[in-house]
Amino acid sequence: MTSNPEAALAVLGAASGVGAIAVTALARSRVLLSRRYAELNRRLTEQNQTLAVLQAREKAQLEELRHLVNTRLPAAALHLISDHHPVPRALLDDGSDYAAQVQAVYDLFVESLVSERGRIDSAARAALRGACTAIQAQSFRLQTLVDELQSDCRDPEVLKEYFRIDQLNEQVLRLVQKAAIVSGSWPGLVRSDTHLPDVVAGATSRLHGFERIQVHTKLLTRGVGVVGRAAEPVAVACAELMANALESSRGDLAVEVTLLQTDNGSVCIQIDDAGKGMTRETVARGTRLVSGENAGDLLITELGDPPALGYAAIGQLVADHGFHVAVDQVSPYGGVRAVLAVPKHLLTTIDEVAEPPSAMAAMPAPAPRTPVPPVAAVSAAPVEGLRDVSAPAATDASGLPQRRRRSGSSRGRSLARAARPVDPEEAGVAWGDFEQAVAAGRDGTDSENKDMS
Repeated sequence: MTSNPEAALAVLGAASGVGAIAVTALARSRVLLSRRYAELNRRLTEQNQTLAVLQAREKAQLEELRHLVNTRLPAAALHLISDHHPVPRALLDDGSDYAAQVQAVYDLFVESLVSERGRIDSAARAALRGACTAIQAQSFRLQTLVDELQSDCRDPEVLKEYFRIDQLNEQVLRLVQKAAIVSGSWPGLVRSDTHLPDVVAGATSRLHGFERIQVHTKLLTRGVGVVGRAAEPVAVACAELMANALESSRGDLAVEVTLLQTDNGSVCIQIDDAGKGMTRETVARGTRLVSGENAGDLLITELGDPPALGYAAIGQLVADHGFHVAVDQVSPYGGVRAVLAVPKHLLTTIDEVAEPPSAMAAMPAPAPRTPVPPVAAVSAAPVEGLRDVSAPAATDASGLPQRRRRSGSSRGRSLARAARPVDPEEAGVAWGDFEQAVAAGRDGTDSENKDMS
């Protein structure tokens, strides 16, 4: 065989060229594969990161849902009962659609709960109002019967028991009356224009422990009265404030009640006790209740169990009739000073000659020429030109306040008025009898259930 070196070289050159091309193609392919792998790896990493984010968000949303059901909604229900129960914030507050939907669920729950509570409270008010109206009607009938028995009775011992029954009925009426007011009813009595001391004395007669109340009248003008439409509401509010003063202080401590006239034409009934006072929280709550603001939105379920109705009843009367009550002051004895201010438009002037104050009103101090037995309730230094009165109310031999007679011209019960002015000599004797009667009647009345507002 003949060798052909040139052909061999040509074949080798061609083979080398093909190899070089193959190597180049292979290198390019490896680069492309490497880039593709890097891209795929990058995408996989991004997908893993996205999946981790989604998993974390899913976990956060699940935690938010659990937080809503187990914490926020129960806290919202408790917060509607008392502000002392705070509502935790949402865990997700990123403005997302899910967070907005969770907040919408919360708002819908609160709205539904408020609406349902209002419906239930309205039903409870209606039931309470109906029960109070029935009890008031029966108590008035009982009072009328006792009044007739008192008028016809000639036995002093039996008469004393009638007075005790009468006073207990007055206490029951006070409890029912404030419940009726809180439930949306009216006070239940209609009065004509009434002397301010008569209003205070009438309020005093409704209380257990009335003998501890010392009334000091320092009115600049005589014949100061409260217009008929506000007389009973003022008496109810005054009775509740004095009841709180009696219940928050020891049984051997007096409650000072002072009637004052201000320079703006209003009259203030100032009530000072020597109790322990109130905490800042209680003062804030009491101030809110007696202010009368949003009285129509107050729920009975917000007043405790059993509900403390005193301040709530005062607030309702304040909202309805326009006088003012403050319970945020400290008395000179370290207790509470409550002030009931009757504005000028609720006051009137009553002719004391034509219509003298009733026997329920505090008696004026006797003339200096009349010897009077010493009475602890009398102010030691009366202001010149002012009447300084300390007797809580006219009493019978049992030490109980006399019942309030009904006037034939009035459609409801009103304070009876004496037929003639008080004689100084008779007043002196009465003051001595009063001191003895109070001492004899301290243990004559059963205690009533406390109603601390």
